[in-house]
Amino acid sequence: MEMEQEKMTMNKELSSDAAAYCCSACHGDETWSYNHPIRGRAKSRSLSASPALGSTKEFRRTRSLHGPCPVTTFGPKACVLQNPQTIMHIQDPASQRLTWNKSPKSVLVIKKMRDASLLQPFKELCTHLMEENNMIVYVEKKVLEDPAIASDESFGAVKKKFCTFREDYDDISNQIDFIICLGGDGTLLYASSLFQGSVPPVMAFHLGSLGFLTPFSFENFQSQVTQVIEGNAAVVLRSRLKVRVVKELRGKKTTVHNGLGENGSRPAGLDMDVGKQAMQYQVLNEVVIDRGPSSYLSNVDVYLDGHLITTVQGDGVIVSTPTGSTAYAAAAGASMIHPNVPAIMITPICPHSLSFRPIVVPAGVELKIMLSPEARNTAWVSFDGRKRQEIRHGDSISITTSCYPLPSICVRDPVSDWFESLAQCLHWNVRKKQAHFEEEEEEEGEGEG
Repeated sequence: MEMEQEKMTMNKELSSDAAAYCCSACHGDETWSYNHPIRGRAKSRSLSASPALGSTKEFRRTRSLHGPCPVTTFGPKACVLQNPQTIMHIQDPASQRLTWNKSPKSVLVIKKMRDASLLQPFKELCTHLMEENNMIVYVEKKVLEDPAIASDESFGAVKKKFCTFREDYDDISNQIDFIICLGGDGTLLYASSLFQGSVPPVMAFHLGSLGFLTPFSFENFQSQVTQVIEGNAAVVLRSRLKVRVVKELRGKKTTVHNGLGENGSRPAGLDMDVGKQAMQYQVLNEVVIDRGPSSYLSNVDVYLDGHLITTVQGDGVIVSTPTGSTAYAAAAGASMIHPNVPAIMITPICPHSLSFRPIVVPAGVELKIMLSPEARNTAWVSFDGRKRQEIRHGDSISITTSCYPLPSICVRDPVSDWFESLAQCLHWNVRKKQAHFEEEEEEEGEGEG
C-alpha cells in the first residue's frame, strides 16, 4: 500500500515538472505532454521514445529528430552530464530551409571545363543573373579564356561585367553570397575546395555525366533561381572533414604564395624550428590513403581519439563523410548514408583480411592515420581526388568533422532528393518484379494440398 502511494506521489511530481517541459536545445520548439502514464508509471523525458497513443495530438515536432538531446533525463534520477564542448545538434531534415539576412547580390558561377555543350547554358545563366536580377557574377579567369567564349562577340557586353579570380591566389570567400554549379558532381567538389571556411549556399544543375549531387534540371532555371534568391528553398547541410596533414620538412624549402602552401593548400601552421609543416584541407567526399605506385601492401595505423584501433593492410583506406558514402566508399563495399546523419565512415580498400568490414564512427571523434613502423613503403593521400601527395614515416593525417558544412540547395527536400538520386543515378535496388501466380495454378496447388 505504501509503495502504491509512493508511486502516485512520484507520478504527480514528475507530471507537474514535465507538463510544460521544453527541450532548450531545440529552442523551445519541442513540447511534450506527460499526462498519460504508461503501465502505471510516469512517462520518462527521453526524446527517443514515442509519445503515448493517447497523447499524439499534444506532441508537435518542428526542428529536432527523435534522437538523444543534451537535456534528456533517463528515469527519475539519471541524466547526461552537461558537456560545454557540445557543438552538434541533429535537426529534422524536413525543416531545414534557406533564408537570407539580406538579399543576395553576388553569385559565383562554376562551369565544368572542357565541355562545349555547357557554353550555351553558361551564357544564358550569366545573362539572366546580370540583366534580370542585377547581380555581380564571379567566374574563374580560365573559364573566360575558353576560345568559344573569347571569340563570341554577342557575349562581349556581358563578359566585360564579370569579376574574375584565380584558384589558389585570390580569396573570394567573403565576397560570394551563393554559388551556382553547371556540370556534374565534380563542380560541387570544386566549389567546396574554394571555401576553406564558411561556404555559401550551393545550387547545382545537372549537366554532367552522373549528377548524384546536382539535383536541378536546367530547363526551368529562371524560375528556380528566382525561388532561391527569394529564400524559398529547402537545404541539406553536407558535413565536411577537417583534415590536418603534418609533415617533416626533410630539408625541403617550403614556398608560400599569397598565404597558400604547397599544392595550393592553406597552411594551418608552419614551424621551421621543429622541422614540421602543417597543412589543412576541407573535404566534402573523402580522404583516400593508398599504396600509390608501390607493389607492396599499404600498412597504416589508424588511431581514434588517441587510441590505436587497427592497422590497415591492403590497398589503402577511405575516410569519408555521409555525402562521400555514395562515391568511392560505395564502390569499396560501404553502406550508403544519408547526408544528415552525423558520422564518419572508415572503409578499407581491398584489405588482406576476410573480417575487415567498413565501420561508421561518431562525427565528433578525431582520427589519426600514420604509416606503421613495419611499413615497407610510403603511402599517398588525396582529398576529394585532388592535392595528391606522398606520406612518409613520421608524417601524420588528422581527420575530424568540420564545423563548416556545405549547404546544398534541394529541389524538393533532403530526403526525397537523396532517394531520387539513388534511384536515378545508382539504380538502387532495381530488378524485375516477381511474377504472381495465375489463378489456375493457385487452385491446382490448393487441390494437391
